[in-house]
Amino acid sequence: MREIHLLAELETGMRAYVVDIHSEDSMRRRLQDLGLIEGTEVVCVQKSPLRDPTAFLIRGAIIALRREDSACVQIWYGEV
Repeated sequence: MREIHLLAELETGMRAYVVDIHSEDSMRRRLQDLGLIEGTEVVCVQKSPLRDPTAFLIRGAIIALRREDSACVQIWYGEV
């Protein structure tokens, strides 16, 4: 069984795959528009000194997300 984590917990240099997004409709849509859909590979590129925001590599683009937004995204470490 897969162990589910939150994108906000991903450490620099680690990669994971999106499982689901748990957020209100407008934020869910925004995150999906950024490429965070089920099965998408995400790599944590860099965390700011206070760990907010964090830069992620998503579908070839570097996207900075606030901790509160990345905490809505469930991830899984492993192959799709």
